[in-house]
Amino acid sequence: MANPFSAPNSRSTNMPSAPPNHTPRRSSYAAVVSGTTPTRAHGGSDVLQDFDFDSFLYPTSGPHSLDDRRTLGMTGSWATSSHGPPRYSRAYSELTNTYGYDGLGEHFFVPSYLRGSAYIQTLEAAYRAKVVAAREAAQSRHSSQPGSLSTSGSAANLNGPGKLAPSHRGMTFELIEKAAPVEAEGVQMLPSRWNVNDKYAGLEVLRDGYEVAFTGGKTTEYEAYSIRADHAMPMQSGIYYFEVKIVSRKVEDSIAIGFSTKDVPLSRPPGWEPNSWAYHGDDGHSYCCQSSGKSYGPTFTTDDVIGCGVNFHTGSAFFTKNGNHLGTAFREVRGKLFPSVGMMKPGEHVWVNFGQSPFVFDIDSMILKEKKAIEEQVAATSTANLAPPLDETSLIQSLVLQYLAHDGYVETAKAFSDEVRSEKQALNIGNKEEVKGFEFHDDGDASQRQEIRNAILDGDVDTALQLTEAHYPKVFEEDEDIYFRLQCRKFIEMIHRGAEIRSRATATRSNGHHSDYDAYDDMVNQDMELDHPHEHNGGFDKMDTDGGGGATSNGAVHDDYDRLLEETINFGKAISAEFAHDKRRATQRALQDAFALLAYEDPGNAPDVAHHLSLHKRVTLAEDLNSAILVSQGKSPSTALERLIKQTVVLAEDLAENGGPGSFVNVYDYMKPRPPSPNPF
Repeated sequence: MANPFSAPNSRSTNMPSAPPNHTPRRSSYAAVVSGTTPTRAHGGSDVLQDFDFDSFLYPTSGPHSLDDRRTLGMTGSWATSSHGPPRYSRAYSELTNTYGYDGLGEHFFVPSYLRGSAYIQTLEAAYRAKVVAAREAAQSRHSSQPGSLSTSGSAANLNGPGKLAPSHRGMTFELIEKAAPVEAEGVQMLPSRWNVNDKYAGLEVLRDGYEVAFTGGKTTEYEAYSIRADHAMPMQSGIYYFEVKIVSRKVEDSIAIGFSTKDVPLSRPPGWEPNSWAYHGDDGHSYCCQSSGKSYGPTFTTDDVIGCGVNFHTGSAFFTKNGNHLGTAFREVRGKLFPSVGMMKPGEHVWVNFGQSPFVFDIDSMILKEKKAIEEQVAATSTANLAPPLDETSLIQSLVLQYLAHDGYVETAKAFSDEVRSEKQALNIGNKEEVKGFEFHDDGDASQRQEIRNAILDGDVDTALQLTEAHYPKVFEEDEDIYFRLQCRKFIEMIHRGAEIRSRATATRSNGHHSDYDAYDDMVNQDMELDHPHEHNGGFDKMDTDGGGGATSNGAVHDDYDRLLEETINFGKAISAEFAHDKRRATQRALQDAFALLAYEDPGNAPDVAHHLSLHKRVTLAEDLNSAILVSQGKSPSTALERLIKQTVVLAEDLAENGGPGSFVNVYDYMKPRPPSPNPF
């Protein structure tokens, strides 16, 4: 329809966009999301996010909403091996994609067509960091109250005057190992609801921000009210799509659905003003930044579902009606665009789907088609001009061999090198010249580093400490932090073993046997003044907690448990005193988190702390110690393969800016394990 506001006596556009004296709502999470993560020991880690390798190896379909929770953490023993490919390598833990839903807020959801994208991967990590920061702040407030677990400048104090509350009191602790992120811009949030602070007076936002209704009175015949979403459509998504259902529409009046920049007046329906585009329901016309429209599609009314999509890669926009694509409506679309609707008369009412529910239109197939087109371009790219001039197969083999040697997988590296050389020699039949370039020679260093890694993965931190001090004495001199982390991990492993012994004895008791463990509460409730060091217990006997070869009677198990518990408490006092001079918040927090495990009867199954006992924590420490050893030798802390992947990620991110082709590429997709080919027989 024509723009009635161009006529004389048209209503002024200076009416406020929200009711007078309206109290602004709290800041959105965009204002506090971090976008940065703590730097790890190896270089370039800030390029990547922190991923859960366990979930990557065994992926599951992510829930539609990030409200869904899952508990991470492992208990029991893990398999061991002397050599071979990494049982779990954190190098690839960081370079792989997974979904982390635990602890995310109620309004954070991921539209189905964006799941698994590099943009969502970055957004999830940033939002998760925001949640961590908020929880850490809350925990800090809690720890300052009487009776809470806190740290002082000199030591970790347990429950005020030196007592640790037993687990049956129901105490919980929020455990955060990483430093709180700093506030930063750069991560574009997804639209999640209508913005009550960005609407024309007379519109009412309902139902958690998804519905909006015209409730104001009309003062002129052609008055229109508009509203925008809380966030702009992210260009990094490549294509952004949302749907609007017409709950109620008055006959012969227009509901306009589209998008606009922030500066467009809300007293006009989208499409009539510069920097606004919309599809109007009364005449089916598309309006592009002016009051005169063009014939585009059918009209729409009550119960119709109208979809709106913007392809930032091509700079075009399209609409759908009840699941049917209506074709391209606009070209050369530009600017920071917000989803928007406009209504004309009281009683008109719409509901928006920003991705919190399944879409009527099959937008997922459209995205897959775009991805396939980009992937075909990538596959068609020649590697002939690579430097050094290696063919693709040789390049990959070289990267794999260097990775195995770097991380200390000696036997695997030897076997891989021999196999590659044999294959190349077989293809070189008739040529007497020996194949060169794939020899692997172990000077002993790789084997030593692998032995240290395996000790940590087995939970035997004492052995890892002894081997490091024997072969690489400079490491702890140059990197005090890695020494502190190893001591904390030793303390955690002692608690873990004690919990397993107790759990095993409890299971025996439930089968009709008796084992008295009242000594546990007696010992953890005794007054413990941690400000005074006790004799450092440099080691403890590593007991078999898997049920075989260990104590065979309840009495012996009870004695082992009591002894280990006493050694654990003494060792905790010792490291608390040893690092009392370190006033850094991260150090004191790590001590606090470790001591918190004592408050749980079964920490391996306690959601708040189970992640401290997970294999992933061992892997992280093993990789960081390996990096520290390499740095002490003047070597690179990361492999060529890791650096190559990180650089590729950065390039893809650059290509995703402003909706470029990188928006449809996730480097991690190329690293996922491929399902085995079906057996044709």
